[in-house]
Amino acid sequence: MQAQAELRHAEHSEFVSFTVTGQAFCLQIKQIREIRRWSPVTVLPHAPHDVLGVMNLRGAVIPIYDLSARFGLETTEASERNVVIVVAVQDKPVGLLAESVSEIISINPDDIQETPAVDSRNTMEFIQGIISHDGGMVRIINLEAVISVPEQVF
Repeated sequence: MQAQAELRHAEHSEFVSFTVTGQAFCLQIKQIREIRRWSPVTVLPHAPHDVLGVMNLRGAVIPIYDLSARFGLETTEASERNVVIVVAVQDKPVGLLAESVSEIISINPDDIQETPAVDSRNTMEFIQGIISHDGGMVRIINLEAVISVPEQVF
């Protein structure tokens, strides 16, 4: 997988870990634009089940995805305890709802384990590697696979 190969060629990698439905996930620190407290969103009619709505971010309207629902887990009941991780996908800002941000993990790329072969295409595409950290496993999200930004139609 190309995403795994890119991770392994870095000299040193830093990730921001966070929880989604009590499970540990992470993104490369360079993929994150900012982390915000949860605030109510404007719901869009007929949006996919994992799109909570849109939020105004300094004049830009951005979609907010429920990562738990996107991963096929339970839907998150958003509250003021949650956070929105703002990332850029194809240069477009997108918000990802998570329970909380945990810490910054600094690791040697050789310590990233490949995602085990499982009978799920989404698992293999969405998770680009696994880090063993503090007695647990942290999944590295392949952001481009998890969030695909549709082409604008005018």
